[in-house]
Amino acid sequence: MTPMTAVSTVSIVLCDLDGVVWLARQAIPGSAEAVARLRAAGWRVLFVTNNSAVVVAEQERALLDIGIPADGDVLTSAGAAATLLAPGERVLVCGGPGVVEASQAVGAVVVEDTSCDAVLVGFHRDFDYERLRVAATAVINGARLIGTNDDATYPTPEGPIPGGGAILAAVATASGVVPMIAGKPYPPMAELVRRAVGPGFDPDATVMVGDRPSTDGLFARVIGCRYAIVRTGVTGPGAQLETTPWLDADDLAAVADLLVAES
Repeated sequence: MTPMTAVSTVSIVLCDLDGVVWLARQAIPGSAEAVARLRAAGWRVLFVTNNSAVVVAEQERALLDIGIPADGDVLTSAGAAATLLAPGERVLVCGGPGVVEASQAVGAVVVEDTSCDAVLVGFHRDFDYERLRVAATAVINGARLIGTNDDATYPTPEGPIPGGGAILAAVATASGVVPMIAGKPYPPMAELVRRAVGPGFDPDATVMVGDRPSTDGLFARVIGCRYAIVRTGVTGPGAQLETTPWLDADDLAAVADLLVAES
């Protein structure tokens, strides 16, 4: 019998992107330096985002452009949604290139056919009535309805705009079907995080940093880890919270200061 070897616990920061690291890819002051300090102190930083629109490599390049190397460290709601697909399934994508990439990575076949097995909905800026009609028809015909996330809004420097959840709500309303949802705060994203970290994953050594209690805060609860809210995104300074997080901080830099101090 081969003896069991001990698995070292990994200290993890699960970091949201939009509203925490950047706004519409414009870096929030101090965020890149905060990630560097965390990594230097021994924390592994994973970027866990409900943004499904673009391919992972593009997100990694955008992070590098603001001074954050992130190869292999970006987990998206598109990737979480793809775990709900089976190889060979026919999928109608009502979303961006990131959803197409994730679907094809698990062996699903992306089609333009209303007799498909699943309809996968995510944020995209060219959504229109015709796309709504096609997606709803496919679901009415029996396809599973899967949403990458149900965030109603998306933070930008000019304020919130309609998010992927708003598009998903339109398809769900038109088809009369309740969707399966993959991204934060739902279990498929939690499972994606566990797979990415591997056997060293320990909820007690993990912190979720986000700007939206209904998404990031609940996701921390699903995982069983601590939640740090920052006030640089959809939850602005002074906004009241229904529940008290482990940490209420101005920004990612303030979260890093505390975590580095406790390392």
